[in-house]
Amino acid sequence: MDFLELAERRYSVRAYRPDPIADNILQEVLRAAILAPTACNRQPYRILVLPTLGHEKDLSRIYSHSWFLQAPLVVAFVGVLSESWTRRDGVNYTFVDVTLAMDHLVLAATERGLGTCWVAAFNVSAAREVLGLPNGVEPVAFTPLGYPADRPGAKERRPIQELVKWGRW
Repeated sequence: MDFLELAERRYSVRAYRPDPIADNILQEVLRAAILAPTACNRQPYRILVLPTLGHEKDLSRIYSHSWFLQAPLVVAFVGVLSESWTRRDGVNYTFVDVTLAMDHLVLAATERGLGTCWVAAFNVSAAREVLGLPNGVEPVAFTPLGYPADRPGAKERRPIQELVKWGRW
């Protein structure tokens, strides 16, 4: 499949089958994440893979929607602020770098028939506690990881002419 087809197939899955993910497939999607570009190749992130079975109570503290717990795994992406590159004007690139890694995982998962759903509206204090994050490590995003039990709806996007500017604003 070419990249545009892959991008079109990706959608926010909100229903999952409980089927386990083969270890080789999991390793492939994790490898895709660590191949993502980061500023100065610092890779200022960690990826925490959490089984849902037996951890439902803790995970539901992080994000309370029931579909979040349906997949066999939840993957957390956290940023390590001290490892990140900072631009001269003081802008720290941790969140950009973590986002790139997560997007690579999301696309690799889609290519292998797995579903994901980017979750950023989580309870930060619960996430910090459940994941045991030290100071200077920030939770950025979560996704369930599993086989979809739903089908994608129509994908609506704003027109390219509205989003792309040539040369200047």
